[in-house]
Amino acid sequence: MNRHEKFVITINRQFGTGGHEVGAEIAKRLGVKLLDKQILEAVARKFDIGADTVMKLESRNTSWWDDFTQFYRSYMIDNHHHDLGPELTSHQLFEAQASVIRQIAEEESCVIVGRCAFDIFRHHPNALKIFIHSPEEKRIKRIVDKYGVSSADAKLMIVDNDYTRELYTKTYTGTEWYDARNYDVTLDVSAFGLNGSVDYLMALVGDE
Repeated sequence: MNRHEKFVITINRQFGTGGHEVGAEIAKRLGVKLLDKQILEAVARKFDIGADTVMKLESRNTSWWDDFTQFYRSYMIDNHHHDLGPELTSHQLFEAQASVIRQIAEEESCVIVGRCAFDIFRHHPNALKIFIHSPEEKRIKRIVDKYGVSSADAKLMIVDNDYTRELYTKTYTGTEWYDARNYDVTLDVSAFGLNGSVDYLMALVGDE
């Protein structure tokens, strides 16, 4: 990856690895934007729906596109926008999100967490695609410490979130979430710790 030209770093991660924090720290060190909620806000503007509503949908269900589709159509009908044209599908909404991500990346370098960005930028000439993982017992401990839940509940959260991310990836990209061929780097953060993982990845990014 060439830091002297516009670049994209994508981070996919198992639930409970701290991958979002890794992405945020990398963006901070590089002085670039971390794309997360900004994507939701841009999609909300595109469909003339409040960003708070979109965020609530996402926080309620990590696989939120179908809910968003249903909500959007109901919203438009309730507000007397009856001419919706072809039925809006969750795939169309996914493409709207992908379009927003591509547009931002054309304008500036950025770090993107999740949202199948590895696939969106699979042919990008200056992208670094990362997958972050960790043993289950390490993730359980992190979730227990972070959310104050029991170990049993933490394990259920891992199963639910990882399955949702696998299904989401398969549905919208046709690829397997765990396929290492989707990424340039796969990293077990338990071997380095979060700060050590950021240091390691920054070394791969290279000097200014």
